[in-house]
Amino acid sequence: MSDNKKEVKPAVEVAIIGAGFGGIGLAIRLQQQGVQDFVIYEQAADVGGVWRDNIYPGAACDVPSHLYSFSFEANPDWGRSYGPQEEIHRYLQHCAKKYQLNSRIQFNTTVSGLAFCEKNGQWTINFADGTQSNARAVVLAIGALNIPQYPKIDGLEKFGGKIMHTAEWDQDYSLTNKRVAVIGTGASAIQVVPAIQPEVASLALFQRTPPWVMPKFDRRQSTVRQARLRRWPFLQKLIRNLQYLIAESVVPAFMWDSVLTRFGEAMGRRYLKKVVSDPLLRKQLTPQYAMGCKRVLLSDNYYPALTKSNVSLLSAGISHIDKHAIYSADGQRIEVDAVVLATGFKVPVSGAPMPVRGLAGRDLNNDWAIGSEAYKGMTVSGYPNLLYIMGPNTGPGNTSVIFYIESQIHYILQYLSALRASPNEYINVKPEVQRTFNEDVQRRFKGTTWTSGCNSWYLTADGKNTTLWPSFSWLYRLRTRRFNNAEYEFVEVGASREDDAELGVELAAQS
Repeated sequence: MSDNKKEVKPAVEVAIIGAGFGGIGLAIRLQQQGVQDFVIYEQAADVGGVWRDNIYPGAACDVPSHLYSFSFEANPDWGRSYGPQEEIHRYLQHCAKKYQLNSRIQFNTTVSGLAFCEKNGQWTINFADGTQSNARAVVLAIGALNIPQYPKIDGLEKFGGKIMHTAEWDQDYSLTNKRVAVIGTGASAIQVVPAIQPEVASLALFQRTPPWVMPKFDRRQSTVRQARLRRWPFLQKLIRNLQYLIAESVVPAFMWDSVLTRFGEAMGRRYLKKVVSDPLLRKQLTPQYAMGCKRVLLSDNYYPALTKSNVSLLSAGISHIDKHAIYSADGQRIEVDAVVLATGFKVPVSGAPMPVRGLAGRDLNNDWAIGSEAYKGMTVSGYPNLLYIMGPNTGPGNTSVIFYIESQIHYILQYLSALRASPNEYINVKPEVQRTFNEDVQRRFKGTTWTSGCNSWYLTADGKNTTLWPSFSWLYRLRTRRFNNAEYEFVEVGASREDDAELGVELAAQS
């Protein structure tokens, strides 16, 4: 290969980026439809996505196991009510092996950028190693929880001990008898704190905002129960449906900041009072915002861990860090050996996950600079034949993300079928269709707890919610049940588009 010419890999009909739940699920469904011309590009050496990478102690799902799995691939052998990280990872490995997907996955392959060519109706895929490939359609199944968020704390880089983000856990480093600081009180913190508390010498938990925490009721699943589910699969389906209905029942408390919200808050305070007897600690742990404004967390052991003698909760904020200690805003100096950053992920509420260029040289990062949006969370006007799994405004605030993923897979399969039926055309969602849809989405957020005033990772800097779906999940499934050709432009490949400039102006106005 010459220095001036990149190696080009064979072109494919469909390129799937990411081998987590979204990528694996779509690949399985494509095979079941008889579609074989696809490839999955995965930057790591194994499938699993977030469940491969997040190996911190206590890592687990907060959605019941039977609901947090594919509807077409039931697993009767879940070991707990809520699947721990290693079980969910094994489940995805099982799916890849059973459906013979590993031969279709190019591991250790990082996509560095995408560019659409109107002349041939294909996407050029650039890889980090300098090679390229082409695909008629690209499906981004990279998920939102894949880039660790590091806090901006004065002196963090000067700390002389061990620093670990929960998403980049070092299993070779022992916390036994160490003085440990945990920064953050989100979903990963409430799992890692009780998991490491018994082994550390001391644990200082730095809290910015207390979360609403409800009991999880996590239980070990007996071998008798597992055998029963294997023998009578309809029982597992019944359990799954019941779990779904329970999850949907809490949506009204989030959709409207109402008496139902106050009822949920009362339950949360009652749980806190039952577990934490110290009134000062209880006050520190009591949220001052509407339940649901931030993510409601589930745990049976987080509050009990905070009552242990080797744990201290600091809620005044962090002033700075030096080589040996963390200084709180109220003047306390806490010497520590290790710092655990439970500060979550860079959720792409604005900006694209990688350089993406569409029609007339449009740059998705520019179009999404003030907040990402798409039609039904899957297609973006100006970027033909490009589809998202778990794109903007498709995050669940109450139920399993797998329900949304399967809804999207169903829609994407219809999109790809329409594309195959039009071999000389590319498909672009109409700007007005995308605009009308997103205006309705933002209108639905008004009056919900999600926009009731707290500062959450759901929102952009100017307060726009580009993360969650603002309604029941069953309504999203209804909205994605049918692909409507009339909502899209079918453009002949290579045709001269006299309206390119006009299209650019319209899309820019929409952004």
